[in-house]
Amino acid sequence: MKRNILLYLAGMFMASFSTKAQLTYPIVDCGVTAFYNASSIITAPNVGDAFYGQDATYTGNQPSYLNNGDGTITDNVTGLMWQKNMGSKITYTDAVSKADSLSLGQYNDWRIPTIKELYSLALFTGRCMGENAVYKFIDTSYFDQPIGDVSIDEREIDAQVWSKTHYVDLVMMGDTAVFGYNFIDGRLKGYPKYSPKNGSPNAFYFRMVRGNTNYGVNSFEDNGDGTITDNATGLMWQQVDNGNTYDWEDALFYAENLTLSGKSDWRMPNAKELQSIVDYTKSPNTSSSPAINALFACTSITDPNGNTGQYGYYWTGSPLQDGPQPYSDAVYFCFGKAQGKVESPPKSGNFQLVDAHGAGAQRNDPKTGSPSDYPDYFGPQGDVRYVFNYVRCVRDVNPTSSTNNLGLNNNVKVYPNPSTNKLSVEIPPKYKLQQMEILDMQGKVLRTYTAINNNQIVVNISNFQSGFYLVSLYTTGGDVTKHFIVK
Repeated sequence: MKRNILLYLAGMFMASFSTKAQLTYPIVDCGVTAFYNASSIITAPNVGDAFYGQDATYTGNQPSYLNNGDGTITDNVTGLMWQKNMGSKITYTDAVSKADSLSLGQYNDWRIPTIKELYSLALFTGRCMGENAVYKFIDTSYFDQPIGDVSIDEREIDAQVWSKTHYVDLVMMGDTAVFGYNFIDGRLKGYPKYSPKNGSPNAFYFRMVRGNTNYGVNSFEDNGDGTITDNATGLMWQQVDNGNTYDWEDALFYAENLTLSGKSDWRMPNAKELQSIVDYTKSPNTSSSPAINALFACTSITDPNGNTGQYGYYWTGSPLQDGPQPYSDAVYFCFGKAQGKVESPPKSGNFQLVDAHGAGAQRNDPKTGSPSDYPDYFGPQGDVRYVFNYVRCVRDVNPTSSTNNLGLNNNVKVYPNPSTNKLSVEIPPKYKLQQMEILDMQGKVLRTYTAINNNQIVVNISNFQSGFYLVSLYTTGGDVTKHFIVK
């Protein structure tokens, strides 16, 4: 194990250097730690169990922020610096002027974020109840996120945050749209830039950003074996979906059991991973293609009206909690039109199938249902729900492991990370944690815990100084070393 720790330390140094030098677009994890079936929270499934492989199964770059104490927040994963407080809703034109003139934290190079920069802040631990907020989809211990002002007849979910990414086509009945994310209801879509009623500019929130101007820029490489590597994110992708549709449980099973290009560690992507390969410069009407780089292929479909030129929706492993049955839905992305059936004019009884939200939108579907019941239409914009969606699998180009037990390593949870007072360590239930050591970055053992004989432990680290530490786990399934941060 000592040799593994030394290798881990060397790997940490190289990984840190490599991340800064190469991974200009590191994906921040969605923050999900709970496990779900199609209707409820469940205990963590083991390899081979139903619903294994969902978002919480895999721990990526855990969200990590630093409050700079000057109205700015630094994202330690992406290298982006953000406004803590957005101020009031403003029009897009006013936001451009605000970004150009903003001086905050002694910086004056602020800008309106792209939709990929903005989406990096999303946490899928949020929940809403229809039009009402429950838990916000952003870390409110760092970021101020208002809700809609019900005193002026807004809904609580009317607190959308805009990006600078304009939709290259039109939404609804011909509206120019700007992509934004709703940190109250957890959805991404193109919002009309101007009021469809009177043509006046709409006003939304804007959270300005600075730093890492390469964030959100892909660097794709065709491996020539049915896979595509994104050197900006460190992710490898299935080049072509298999042409089949699945409900969420079967989609997870397919991804976990895929062997492609001699590799078997494929998985279903989480919401942020899948959004990373959306190409917001494309749409079916403007480029005659899905909203994805031409190196990839998406299955084309006919829409519910029988029209060609549409593309299927793609599942992610991330949940979307909404309504009285909050565990029933999971996130998908639209690489084709995000269609809905809307009544136009209102109260006319005349319904039209339109691109309601824009190619590249993120919505949610029930995880399962009867094939004969779908597609159907749901919600205020009549979203088309297919429920049986496509899958594009992903894997890490360089999986991190301090031992040859990669399956165990990928399923160890060390949280919260960063931490302040208590640190929780959890391994899959089928293993037992026999001994645990906490070490400094020079490999010196600071604490040892023995006779644990359980799959989890919570320890007090309140007297640890701020910095990076290692935790070495000796389990019945092998030995693993992880790192954590003390704030």
